[in-house]
Amino acid sequence: MTENPSQYVRERKAEGRKDLRYPAAPEPLTVPVYDNHAHLEILDGDEPLSLKEQLDRAEAVGILGVVQASGDIESSRWAVDAASADSRVLAAVAIHPNDAPVYAEAGQLDHAISVIDELAAHPRTRAIGETGLDFFRTGPEGHAAQFEAFEAHIVLAKKHGVAMQIHDRDAHEAVLETLARVGAPEKTVFHCFSGDDAMARVCADAGYYLSFAGNVTFKNAQNLRDALHVTPRDRILVETDAPFLTPVPLRGRPNAPYLIPHTLRFMAAELDLGVDELTAQIAANTIEVYGAFAD
Repeated sequence: MTENPSQYVRERKAEGRKDLRYPAAPEPLTVPVYDNHAHLEILDGDEPLSLKEQLDRAEAVGILGVVQASGDIESSRWAVDAASADSRVLAAVAIHPNDAPVYAEAGQLDHAISVIDELAAHPRTRAIGETGLDFFRTGPEGHAAQFEAFEAHIVLAKKHGVAMQIHDRDAHEAVLETLARVGAPEKTVFHCFSGDDAMARVCADAGYYLSFAGNVTFKNAQNLRDALHVTPRDRILVETDAPFLTPVPLRGRPNAPYLIPHTLRFMAAELDLGVDELTAQIAANTIEVYGAFAD
């Protein structure tokens, strides 16, 4: 076990999962890159990794930094603390769309947004995220709060001049309409892009970035591979969404930033590109969106 389990904000449930071992490290990348979106505040695996262990393992295989995403007040504060403690981390802060109705029901959504506003002013905070709409886990009764939070987060991203990471689940049209109506931040990223090639073209025309996770390797995810093919190279990012969405051939086991080489090599083969060429492009895209990791 980690020497400091108190660092964790949440714990991923083990029920229904057969293999909780962290996989062996893949062959290191020749050209380094960054993880666009991870949740390292979540304890997972039969031998959980500390933040430093996560980052050291990642660096050893060519993953030089991680954008630590958030979903509530506690995880947002954790992200800023992690980014302040280690130059390999940048913070993204937000109220997740599935949490927005919970705050609203308690009469605390305005307060929560104000806390995110304060955290967004920190120099190590480089994104508002993850925010957006989720019509899969939240029913119609919670949609008004989701829209309210999403629109407020768009305003914050523009106010602080940082990127925005979007969570979009079963809400493609509503997300795109909201961005068009309110006005998207200059650097808008669809985290764990879940649309198809038609949606990817719409996003490309709008100048949005699409971040692909380990599920692009899944057999049933042809829509993601189709989207990857039509996404401009200078708009592609890569992420783990760790500890979730572990890529093939390790699907079902704990995910971590050090496993990104599996996803990147798959993407490069799918696009018929050299791994170094794709990795260099994605690394440049990441810095363009978030700025340098080291101050």
